[in-house]
Amino acid sequence: MNASVLHLAALAAVVFQALLFLRAAWHKAHDYGRFYGFVADYRLLPEALLGPVSRALIGTELAIVALLLWPPLAAWGALAALALLGLYGLVIASALLRGRTRIECGCGGPAQPLSWLLVARNLGLMGLAALAMFTPPALGGLLATSVALLAGLFAFCLYAIAEQVLANPAPLLARRADPLS
Repeated sequence: MNASVLHLAALAAVVFQALLFLRAAWHKAHDYGRFYGFVADYRLLPEALLGPVSRALIGTELAIVALLLWPPLAAWGALAALALLGLYGLVIASALLRGRTRIECGCGGPAQPLSWLLVARNLGLMGLAALAMFTPPALGGLLATSVALLAGLFAFCLYAIAEQVLANPAPLLARRADPLS
């Protein structure tokens, strides 16, 4: 693959990740009480740590956005994104292995009950973070840079649509089971 194309793909990946973590942090901070409950539902932390860890997760996601958007530190932001996505994947896998499937992931966005699909999703997102970490995003000409920025935005929009589509079957199936609703 042409090196300049790879650098522009990394720029698109940075834009995607920045939007992903910004939206996640926004959802968590906007409805902090609900997010706090999601963290508690995993049953991995003593109650005294739930608040500090919940706040630290939101702060970490915002720090990742800031690092990703500052070109000299974008690789560090991508490394932090990779690590956090890996941690989230491990926490979800741990809950699934303990039979805790009836809780929401707390990822931000539409409600998503825990599943192995979320673990696979995080692995894919980690791949995007690795691309941005090992290939420094680069600005090309105005047209190339604009295309890369729009590609990152477009990928995020497709991701958000896919999340919503995947979140919809559960309410639809529940509605079919109860014909009076």
